[in-house]
Amino acid sequence: MSKIEPFEQNIYVTRPVLPKLEEVTDKLQDIWMSKWLTNNGPQHLMLEEDLTEFLKVPYVSLFNNGTIALIVACQSLRLQGDVITTPFTFAATPHVLSWNNINPIFCDVDEETMNIDADKIESMITPHTSAILAVHVFGTPCNVEKIQEVADRYGLRVVYDAAHAFGVEIDGKGIGNFGDISMFSFHATKLYHTVEGGALVHGNKDLKQRIDLLKNFGIKNEDEVVMPGINGKLDEIRAAIGRIMLKYVDAEQEKRRKLHAVYNEELGDVAGIKLMPNCGENVKRNYQYYVIRIDEKVFGKSRDDVYDELKKYNVYARKYFHPLCSEFTCYRQLNSSRVENLPVANVIGKQVLSLPMYGDLTADDVKKICAIIKSTDR
Repeated sequence: MSKIEPFEQNIYVTRPVLPKLEEVTDKLQDIWMSKWLTNNGPQHLMLEEDLTEFLKVPYVSLFNNGTIALIVACQSLRLQGDVITTPFTFAATPHVLSWNNINPIFCDVDEETMNIDADKIESMITPHTSAILAVHVFGTPCNVEKIQEVADRYGLRVVYDAAHAFGVEIDGKGIGNFGDISMFSFHATKLYHTVEGGALVHGNKDLKQRIDLLKNFGIKNEDEVVMPGINGKLDEIRAAIGRIMLKYVDAEQEKRRKLHAVYNEELGDVAGIKLMPNCGENVKRNYQYYVIRIDEKVFGKSRDDVYDELKKYNVYARKYFHPLCSEFTCYRQLNSSRVENLPVANVIGKQVLSLPMYGDLTADDVKKICAIIKSTDR
């Protein structure tokens, strides 16, 4: 076997999809002519309409980022006390609870999907529990039916962090239709982005009115401020970019689907490497990420060893999510954070590696990345 040479250019875990500059310029000219830069301008309103259709949901409320959107989601539903969530997620998920003076209660995750284990939620419910905050990790849908069943039985709200799940569908139904509210992130690293932004989607007209008030200081009109709100508005420039970017989603998604297939072909038979879960034929995936799990005992090297080895070849994967949120200094003192309470999450957190995934990669790039992984000195 010939020696593998490092990539000449750094290969990162993702790269933002960028529109043609002239398309952005055209939109900027419209905005400059209108002199309307923020506060529910025409670009903002049109993007909400576009996303309502694209995501197949009744209502969309745009935000300047996903974290602020999720904070407002908790406020809009008047959540309090304890909220059951997952430790295997980005820091923003439990942080939004803390910012709302809510106690995050960590539930272990499912071995296969890496999502919150719906079968363990019920045992964690107490009189102080007000909601379940679940995450569609890496775009794999949660067990939405089981979660809703438990929530209905105990009168709990359900909020989904769908930051990874833009465009995902179950039986042709947009993923944002499940639960009370779902949050989408439009950060630059996502399949679809507005440079920085986010949205809440839901099916209640009155709830949309409350959300839209909360994200604009609670200002109802010139003479009335009806609730203590925050500034979560998405400006016209980023809304305009978002409108452009919607045209790029399908093509980018198709490129990533093909790259997923190459990864699967190259790594599918490697002992000690577990691929992303099969969501089933009823789920439309978005292919935003490509994630593997490395079993050190079987593979012969740890996830961290592979991560370090890839860097020698200028490939920058990501230990996503590491550390677990339950290991953060601000949460590790919680009883629900104890290792014995999260056995599956603590194993997965040491195994997961997110590999480069973006449309500008080539099949040969992916094959080379896989060759590096397979040639790791074991």
